[in-house]
Amino acid sequence: MTEVYWELPSRGDGRRAVAALNSRGGFGAQRPTTIATDVRPGNFGPFDELAQIVLAAELSGVDGVVAPYDPNGEESWIVAAAALRQTRHSRVVVEFHPTFGTPVYAAKMSATLQRLSAGRLEWRVKVDTDAEDATARGDVVRGADRYARAAEFLTVARGVWNEEQILPGGFGGTGYDFDGEYYDVLGGGFRGILSGLPFPRVHLTGDSPEALELSAHHGDVHQFTLAGDELSTRITALDDRASELGRTVEKVLRIPIIARETADEAWARVERQLRESDSTAFEIDRGGILWSGFDRIGYEHSIGLVGSYEEVAQRLSSYRDLGVDGFVLSGRPHIEELHRAGEHLLHLVDPEGRIRKEEKATTEEKATA
Repeated sequence: MTEVYWELPSRGDGRRAVAALNSRGGFGAQRPTTIATDVRPGNFGPFDELAQIVLAAELSGVDGVVAPYDPNGEESWIVAAAALRQTRHSRVVVEFHPTFGTPVYAAKMSATLQRLSAGRLEWRVKVDTDAEDATARGDVVRGADRYARAAEFLTVARGVWNEEQILPGGFGGTGYDFDGEYYDVLGGGFRGILSGLPFPRVHLTGDSPEALELSAHHGDVHQFTLAGDELSTRITALDDRASELGRTVEKVLRIPIIARETADEAWARVERQLRESDSTAFEIDRGGILWSGFDRIGYEHSIGLVGSYEEVAQRLSSYRDLGVDGFVLSGRPHIEELHRAGEHLLHLVDPEGRIRKEEKATTEEKATA
């Protein structure tokens, strides 16, 4: 089955292309108070908007959501924990940087979240970052050394983790030792309620040789974008290296979408947002379903899909033929776009997979009834 994740917002949400004009989630412009506004505190706060998006994702049938790392947005670990509490079936991917804390601390937090969510937490480790962000976090590691540190981080996190249940033993660990360049552990390892849990699936990103090497050794899922070299070339390079190591890494494509009943409706949406962000943009090149201007209307990635539901579904399906196992989709405003994707798109991308998922969900519901 084709896995589909949805990338959550980290700085509020709304219909506008200019982030400062969006008022959902407490970021950007505030809604004006009217005679009908309930000004009493505690009734509907900024996080309730995000909770509604998470619920919409589960109702729409996507397999999981991603809480992205954003130094100027909501804290991804808090968002992920809330999303796990809000849902029953969705997997939740928390993105974080290795400088978030020690690998032992990250693993312990994750063990608790796995225990409370029946093993639905996953990681997306962000290795690449800009110099300004790194400096602001007090991170002095640069270049290829970031990947060496990330490799040690994941090695230690897996090392202290025990998927087999181990009885409590006072304050002692399980004898895990590690002597590395960035981390040192002596007598580590989880016991008791922190053991007997599945380790989070590890998602990694990037196209550099160092990034693909890290995924080949430590990743369970590698997330590509359409920027850079030919997608099939990058997928082949990862598959070949993982095969040499006796491993298999799933491939996922991160891509923004704008899909409507017709292509004209989808492009009309693009044009409205583009004019809002750039008053000089009167015409747009409708050269095909791929559009490289998503970053001009507030998206992180520049290249995405614009078209009818059938056209977008066909293009997504074509990526499956290249070896892509799943997708991380994004669209704004999130609640509305999630429902559109669930009602009109997902079943076209992978009809058999969606049917199997619905049958599995029905079986699980009956078993817990």
